[in-house]
Amino acid sequence: MNLNLSGHHLVITPAIRSYVTAKLDRVTRHFDHVIDVNVVLSVDKLRQQITANLHIRGKEIHAECVDPDMYAAIGALADKLDRQVLRHKEKANGQRHEPAASKRAPSSERTPKARTR
Repeated sequence: MNLNLSGHHLVITPAIRSYVTAKLDRVTRHFDHVIDVNVVLSVDKLRQQITANLHIRGKEIHAECVDPDMYAAIGALADKLDRQVLRHKEKANGQRHEPAASKRAPSSERTPKARTR
């Protein structure tokens, strides 16, 4: 997973960088096929906004969170991304088709229906 972390009106300290990577490790623990993550941290007076774009094969997942506390916003963003990744994973695994042999019922279980007039 490639992590691109940038800040608008904010200096990215090593503490913030390590906190973001620790929170995003939970996403990669649930889903290994994450290619790229772009995280933008921005500050406007008392408004801390975090935006993340997660690039997965065939899909781009976007989440953003606004909170007065930066660390709370990072945690909430990680929760949102985790839910979206799990939903994507369930959808991807649920669309597999069953083999043709398992769809058919064995001929011994089939009983002809009696016709009524």
